[in-house]
Amino acid sequence: MAHPGVLSPAGRDLAIAAMSGVSGEGELDVLVVGGGVVGAGVALDAVTRGLSVGLVEQRDLGSGTSSRSSKLVHGGLRYLEMLDFGLVREALQERGLLLTRLAPHLVRPVPFLYPLTHPVWERAYVGSGLVLYDSMAAFGPLSGLGNSGLPRHRHLTRRGVARIAPDFRTDTITGAIQYYDAQVDDARLVTTLARTAASHGAHVATRVRVTGFVREGERVVGVRARDLEHGRDHEIRARVVVNAAGVWTDEIQEMVGGRGALHVQASKGIHLVVPRDRIRSESGFIVRTETSVLFVIPWGRHWIIGTTDTPWSYDLAHPAASRTDIEYVLEHVNAILREPLDHEDVEGVYAGLRPLLSGESEPTSKISREHTVVTPVPGLVMIAGGKLTTYRVMAKDAVDAAGHSLSTTTNIGLRPSITDQVRLLGADGFETRSNQRVLLARRSGLHVARIDHLLGRYGGMIDELLDLIAERRSLAAPLEGAEDYLGAEVVYAVGHEGARHLDDVLARRTRISIETFDRGVSAAPGVAALMAAELDWSSDRVREEVDHYRRRVEAERRSQAMRTDQEADEARVSVSDLV
Repeated sequence: MAHPGVLSPAGRDLAIAAMSGVSGEGELDVLVVGGGVVGAGVALDAVTRGLSVGLVEQRDLGSGTSSRSSKLVHGGLRYLEMLDFGLVREALQERGLLLTRLAPHLVRPVPFLYPLTHPVWERAYVGSGLVLYDSMAAFGPLSGLGNSGLPRHRHLTRRGVARIAPDFRTDTITGAIQYYDAQVDDARLVTTLARTAASHGAHVATRVRVTGFVREGERVVGVRARDLEHGRDHEIRARVVVNAAGVWTDEIQEMVGGRGALHVQASKGIHLVVPRDRIRSESGFIVRTETSVLFVIPWGRHWIIGTTDTPWSYDLAHPAASRTDIEYVLEHVNAILREPLDHEDVEGVYAGLRPLLSGESEPTSKISREHTVVTPVPGLVMIAGGKLTTYRVMAKDAVDAAGHSLSTTTNIGLRPSITDQVRLLGADGFETRSNQRVLLARRSGLHVARIDHLLGRYGGMIDELLDLIAERRSLAAPLEGAEDYLGAEVVYAVGHEGARHLDDVLARRTRISIETFDRGVSAAPGVAALMAAELDWSSDRVREEVDHYRRRVEAERRSQAMRTDQEADEARVSVSDLV
């Protein structure tokens, strides 16, 4: 049997067998549809309450919205201005939990400068808002008295801004306020959530597409699903099905005839990635735009710059950034920089879709990010809306709704949620291993900077990576064309993290696809060769994976040269997913 928490190829087959009843485990209590941050969070919440749980995802973990965000764990200053104090308080509480208890290895502080253009009233207005922001974070019910895990904000003069951010234009500002939020590699958070759920007994399988629902009278009692890897159809029985499909919510509703219970509007946000040396600053920035907020976010040896906020009505799997989108972001960031950026400075571009609850004729930038849980028919729970930071609260609410449904048909008594106490895999041992970073470097033969890189991605599970390197010294070598990553990380992604295709590794288990100027094309052959040895790929399969990845990059580049969303979409969808 697969080791708990290891999403290996063999573990995937065992999970499908268990969910479909082949291994004799019987009907599940809860089946989760959707492997984004909410779906993975639901699986973890349900399994740690004592329920039998399965999760299926039609593509890869986090392959939709949950790998294409601004990668921030934050309260949301603009919601404070909207007087949505409850949403801000909730998000700040979750930020503190992730930083200090649940995932300190994945979530880390990030400073931002909020520039001021009026000398008196604006400093007082923004400053009072940040006093409230910091206070809500520090004195929340789960924060620990007076401890938010982050420094408090501070006021800066124009000269102070110039010291921190030499490349920030100070001629149009009177000063700034520096405050702190947090950031996370969103795709890595999703994978770690899914692995943590699996470590507690949940069955997790990617590349499994739901094709319909199984009904007994009005009640949903399971789903029909197709294993895309092996071309097999399965029936998965469950007492409750939880749909956490994000922007695909409406499509799932159509399958069950529950159209209208929820309506999700997709809003596109795009981000640019540029090298860190293009902007001299020790801090990120946040500035207003006409329709949204512009973030300039430190990201390792890079900056992430975004975002837009526009309706999207085209392909949901592959939202495309147009040249118009890219120029919008460049125009707004250049307005605050001494040395402007141009298209040649852009290493990577990615577009994601926010699943916003709709029903009103208002622009997407105004729609609330609060979530909703509904039960359109017995046995089916649907959840939509929300944001990355509050995934745990969303998951709790969905499982509470599932528990109500279970109580009407079984004698299962649902226990309270405990995910505010369940540390994610890698959190345990992280602080100790961080203190031992020099010792680990000496023992492994790796540079201390490599150890820091691994600690920031795997936390206390760094031992598993170092064991791989000790067994196969060649895996200590950096990847050709993507020297920030080691060969061991590719092998680990396949053997432990559920990676099945080249895209999975280059775009989500690592961020090579957005962190290199060639979008990972030169790294693709070496990564595919490492994956081939673990997945028993033929030479033809290796060529197919590499060729597909190159064509995907070419399609993305074509889409980013188009002026309209429709033209960009047509260019991007010319290359479909591998199955």
